[in-house]
Amino acid sequence: MLNHKIVTRDEWLDARQKHLAKEKEFTRLRDQLSQERRELPWVKVDREYIFNGPNGKENLSELFEDKPQLLVYHFMFDPAWDEGCPMCSYFADSYSGAIVHLKQRGVTMVTVSKAPLDKLERFKERMGWRFKWVSSYDNDFNLDYHVSFTADEKEKGEVYYNYGTSAYFESEGPGISAFLKDADGNIFHTYSSYARGLDMLIGAYNLLDLVPKGRDEADLPWPMAWIRHHDKYGD
Repeated sequence: MLNHKIVTRDEWLDARQKHLAKEKEFTRLRDQLSQERRELPWVKVDREYIFNGPNGKENLSELFEDKPQLLVYHFMFDPAWDEGCPMCSYFADSYSGAIVHLKQRGVTMVTVSKAPLDKLERFKERMGWRFKWVSSYDNDFNLDYHVSFTADEKEKGEVYYNYGTSAYFESEGPGISAFLKDADGNIFHTYSSYARGLDMLIGAYNLLDLVPKGRDEADLPWPMAWIRHHDKYGD
């Protein structure tokens, strides 16, 4: 940072315009990738899942409310934990305020965790979030969408996550899944993303990418090691 190149305004403008051309190409590629994502095949959801939430017991169809599309954020909250994952909380801080806007485009978004409902509600109140949060404690939803791992997987030290088998150090993993419900009530799983695929959800990361030091994580033990619950930063 201290030895960064310093130039005249005209030289800066020339460099900025060259970089703008690359940004525009990236935008076009991202639009193309998004279109290809929407064109992926779907799979019908045949299993019944009953969740515990603020409205009592609800099945997957009821989570759509009156919208044809559903987004589920898989929030890491093991039943044995006393609070939710700090990194997932970082994600939730970003998407919480967007949900009212999603509804205007026919999308309901809910958060699902394995922890029992009473723990979710206490933590939600502490964090000041307003989104709907339901518990999958009594069903296999987390296992079927590969964000909770079995005792056998954890014992072996290998889990199926992000479409492959890898070593994983937690009992849960983050993710997001998309579903569609047709006019006959059939539900289809259309998309799921995990790990670095979730970067697009984090508004703070997108803002940090604009400043000179970026995310500034290169010297940390692991990239998100600096993140805390927003009430634990101390400043």
